[in-house]
Amino acid sequence: MNFFLISVVIFVILYLLLNWFTKTSSKKISNLIRKLIIFGSIGLALLMIFAGRFIFSLPFLLMILPIIKTKAGLSLIQLFRIWGLLRVLKNSGRFNFNTFQQSSAKSIPLDEAYRILNLDPKKKYTKDDVQKSYKKIMKKIHPDISPELNRLASIVNEAKDTVLKNLS
Repeated sequence: MNFFLISVVIFVILYLLLNWFTKTSSKKISNLIRKLIIFGSIGLALLMIFAGRFIFSLPFLLMILPIIKTKAGLSLIQLFRIWGLLRVLKNSGRFNFNTFQQSSAKSIPLDEAYRILNLDPKKKYTKDDVQKSYKKIMKKIHPDISPELNRLASIVNEAKDTVLKNLS
């Protein structure tokens, strides 16, 4: 439809509504507003009953996450970065929620250690660059923020040690 036609229809409806509003008594208007509130509340309740199962779905959660901050103050971008880090660790077999592996049993491969620290293995880095990347990640996953992230923090520590050993 044409934008002009839509705006004309809106203005005509608005004109008719205001014309009706000026010609009716305040008692009729208050009764109408009261009925609209009651029926609107009932309609909203019915809508929530039928649409309630979608409220806690993943798309809705992704829409409201930037609005709501978690206790640790994580934003949506930071949560995606942590999720990506967990995915890299899980795919490599280094991180499993069901079993606890000793970090001394396996050492992290160098390319995986670079990925954990969000560094490109093909570039040359200084110790300061590695430390900055390490501190940036540890601010998000430090065990003081959440004790459940203790294992993840130890893996990031091990990755930092592996990269620093390679730089020496």
